[in-house]
Amino acid sequence: MATYAIGDIQGCYDELQALLEAVGFGDTDRLWLAGDLVNRGPKSLQTLRFLYSIRDRVTVTLGNHDLHLLAVYHKAIRPKRSDTFHDILNAPDAKQLMKWLRHQPLLITDEQLGYTMVHAGIPPQWSLGKASKRAREVETILQSTLATEFFKHMYGNQPACWSGKLKGWDRLRTITNYFTRMRFCDSMGRMEFSAKGTLSSQPTGFRPWFSHEGKTLHETKLIFGHWAALEGKAETENVFALDTGCVWGGKLTALRLEDQALFSVNSNMRYGN
Repeated sequence: MATYAIGDIQGCYDELQALLEAVGFGDTDRLWLAGDLVNRGPKSLQTLRFLYSIRDRVTVTLGNHDLHLLAVYHKAIRPKRSDTFHDILNAPDAKQLMKWLRHQPLLITDEQLGYTMVHAGIPPQWSLGKASKRAREVETILQSTLATEFFKHMYGNQPACWSGKLKGWDRLRTITNYFTRMRFCDSMGRMEFSAKGTLSSQPTGFRPWFSHEGKTLHETKLIFGHWAALEGKAETENVFALDTGCVWGGKLTALRLEDQALFSVNSNMRYGN
């Protein structure tokens, strides 16, 4: 039995199947998926249906595109012109798929394997224990009757920094932004949302979240996606960046957790716009 962590799929169903074939994914193997299962790519519905069909062997951390799909499905916001998940919204099994997606976590950790996975990042001031508690705050709302109201308040860049004094939607939005949108932050965890480039493109006063002396980095190996411009190169020990830009014409990448072996397949074409 092996566990494979895979970066942002974003509806690249054909590449996902090619990658699973390349690693010899078997009936006893497991998948960890670093979020953004859908959107931008051409086959979001097929991707979700396949993952749901093997859901007992799949562990997902929600990404910003997954939350966006849920917000649109719950009619909290309107879809964007660039969204490519309309087939999901109109599917006869949409309710079943959306319920499954809504009940996925923002953070997972496996002490035996020694890994933690999120979609985007963990702020440097949080320990793993605190990060887990903050994730559960949002997950509890997502899985409740307040989910639609949460989606209405989910969008926005403020507050940009964590404080234990934050309450209500501001608190939940900040937590969600750390886990699903963060790339650069300062040493206090203040997020910068405009920069999306390589490590050398960091804005003045900000650094990649994983380059700070964060508490979590000393407790576990970290897996994340979200940052295609890194091309899988976090350049930090025990930190694994798995978004290698499949939807943009790059690759879809898997990390076998047991021995840290990397596998990848090339994208069939550039899907994103």
